Amino acid sequence: MANKARVFYGERLAGYLERNDQGYSYAYDKTYLKSSDSKPISQTLPLSKYPYNSRVLFSFFDGLIPEGWLLNFATKHWKIKGTDRFELLITLCRDTIGAVTVLPVEEENG
Repeated sequence: MANKARVFYGERLAGYLERNDQGYSYAYDKTYLKSSDSKPISQTLPLSKYPYNSRVLFSFFDGLIPEGWLLNFATKHWKIKGTDRFELLITLCRDTIGAVTVLPVEEENG
């Protein structure tokens, strides 16, 4: 199970979302921050060189998770718990309607 995800704004890597023992953290990528045309992924997560931390999944990311039939499909066929919002996010938000895409960072072996 992945505990870290890459967050893209359009085609550009914007930052990293991580699930940890304290909850969640989101940090913008340093290269993304250096670009003069970088935009925040959300108004609730303005550009910052400091990471954001939360005990629950940030509402912006939680809002990307689909509802209805796609959520039911994921929980039934991929056997993802409906309460595992991070796993739902990295499974279902690889191709979103908006500009933000979330992809899991595969764990390295060794």
